Amino acid sequence: MSAAKNINITLKIWRQKNASSKGNIETYKLDNVSTASSFLEMLDQLNEQLVNERKEPVAFDHDCREGICGMCSLYINGRAHGPETGTTTCQLHMRKFNDGDTIYIEPFRSKAFPVIKDLVVDREAFDRIQQAGGFVSVNTSGNTIDANSIPVPKDDADKAFEAAACIGCGACVASCKNGSAMLFVGAKVSQYALLPQGKVEATQRVQNMVRQMDEEGFGNCTNTGACEIECPKGISLENIARMNREYLKSSF
Repeated sequence: MSAAKNINITLKIWRQKNASSKGNIETYKLDNVSTASSFLEMLDQLNEQLVNERKEPVAFDHDCREGICGMCSLYINGRAHGPETGTTTCQLHMRKFNDGDTIYIEPFRSKAFPVIKDLVVDREAFDRIQQAGGFVSVNTSGNTIDANSIPVPKDDADKAFEAAACIGCGACVASCKNGSAMLFVGAKVSQYALLPQGKVEATQRVQNMVRQMDEEGFGNCTNTGACEIECPKGISLENIARMNREYLKSSF
């Protein structure tokens, strides 16, 4: 890895006061940005500059900054989470950019993800889909069986863990020309459908989650594969196929 250096950049950032306001792109010059800093640290630097200039800072989502929570969802130069494949915005570093670059930063675009302010969107639709999935039955009579004592084929366990790696960031929706959430829903259905603990409510779960997805206004899947390519956790399209199979089975 090359030594850190400072670069000067131009930022074109979407600014929008609230969901009902008309937004626009505003331009900012930012100098002496360390290439060792993360993308969010660069935005922190911009906001510090704006505060010192007595201007309103840019609103953006963040939490863990470790690529786990999915909060840092930004559209950077036309790609969800930016130019580095398999990386969340918070794990993207400024060494991916060059001195003099112009960087466009926008919120995720989807009818189901309305803008709250600037780069912050409301992704509660994902929460409602998961809540529609309900619960997993457990024995509460006092002699609950430890999950580790239930034999699970390794292939199924591996696929369930891979599906559960989804952090719900919404990159799949933002990258899809239809605004489809099927990769997200497919992952959440799969992580339970593959394990014995999730089979009791399997029929009801997939029906409820798909119905809620449609009610939230997400588009349909047309298998372009952009969702899998831009997913920072590499969630496979196989999960969509599995969800479709589970949904078909639940219809009989």
